[in-house]
Amino acid sequence: MKAFRMLKRSIRDAFKSVIRNLSLSFASVTCITITLLIVAIAIIASRNVENFTSEIEKDLTIVAFVKNEAKESDIDELKDKLDNMSNVEKYDYQTKQEVKKHMQEESEVFDTVLEGWSDEESPLKDTFQIKVKDVNKIKDTAEKIKGFENIATVKYGEGLVDKLIKAFDSVKKGTYILVIALVVVTVFLIVNTIKLTISARKREIGIMRVVGASNFSIKLPFVIEGMFLGLLGSIIPIVGMIYGYTYFYNKSGGYLYSEIVKLIQPDPFIYHSSLILLLIGVIVGMLGSLSAVRRYLKI
Repeated sequence: MKAFRMLKRSIRDAFKSVIRNLSLSFASVTCITITLLIVAIAIIASRNVENFTSEIEKDLTIVAFVKNEAKESDIDELKDKLDNMSNVEKYDYQTKQEVKKHMQEESEVFDTVLEGWSDEESPLKDTFQIKVKDVNKIKDTAEKIKGFENIATVKYGEGLVDKLIKAFDSVKKGTYILVIALVVVTVFLIVNTIKLTISARKREIGIMRVVGASNFSIKLPFVIEGMFLGLLGSIIPIVGMIYGYTYFYNKSGGYLYSEIVKLIQPDPFIYHSSLILLLIGVIVGMLGSLSAVRRYLKI
């Protein structure tokens, strides 16, 4: 019961302190708001870059061309081998007749050229179009398939795909580092702003110590005050995240520049990101207040 009364009194004192020191509280909230807005932009950018690279990686395909002399039993054997490969997610087998039909449907030029070729004259081959689970292992997987009997050749973009994978990895790592760096900067700015707020009230802390208040009872109102300032500072970034990103997504049709660059869908992305912003604001506000009070209590 005593603990509940202390908590209730601390919450009351925290709110009174925010009102009493309105200018300093406003400075802290403004600092939190600005830095969290920057973090929100970084989160949006990093998650969309990750989404874009993931979408591109899904489209990477190995094409294996079957030798003309392969029989139906040889095709079945190749299917069994692909089924047993750990990095093969799925595959699509097409006869050269199906490949010809598909090419004719895609282009009038192909239709005109291929129409004059009989099955015996056609240079097309039966093919396997193979999706892999891990694109980082696509080269090794292609090499293994190339070694299968009755496989004439294997194509997957070779050098271009390898360069794309390296570029995607670099972009992912870069965006993660950017977000982490911004969070660290946010922590630093908020902690120092709140320290300035509390340093202006060191006389108040001294009086509380003189009248016999325990260290915990002194710290608690300031910690709650810091959490409240963090909560206030996260409101605008959260509203901006939810409504701003949703508006931008709907306005752009879910794409950036072209349909190649697909944006991540707002739901549930905006709500997860908003929770992250809220936690950063509240936790950093709490830690900033605690750090500042500890300094004046010389704990």
